[in-house]
Amino acid sequence: MTKESGLGWSALSVDDSGGNVCDIRNDVTSFEFATPRAVQDVTGIDKSAMERLLLLADFSITLNGVFNDDASKSHAVLKTVPSSSVARTTTITVSGQTLAPEVLYTDYSLERGDDGSLTWSAPGVLSNGTVPTWS
Repeated sequence: MTKESGLGWSALSVDDSGGNVCDIRNDVTSFEFATPRAVQDVTGIDKSAMERLLLLADFSITLNGVFNDDASKSHAVLKTVPSSSVARTTTITVSGQTLAPEVLYTDYSLERGDDGSLTWSAPGVLSNGTVPTWS
């Protein structure tokens, strides 16, 4: 595999509250996600360097975008975040590599900028205890 840019994502979809897959790539202007692992320090007094064990895996994401209230676009998908308690499959695909964890979105905030722009942000966290795995 060669080095690549972050241009031209193949997929960035989020299920709506009814479980329907919605491609919201066109509305997303930026996003970040992480797949951290917890660690436990287990260093005994017989060591001169840290000793650790890997623990639970996690996933978090923050999507940022431009308001679009067309059917199956970002507002239609995210407007139910405050009123529903459902996990949403979030599929990220770049260069044939896919990550598709179940995510609980914890907020859907809108901002009207002083320039008149209307943007949103939606943070989410892993919901189901399944290790996020690229395929």
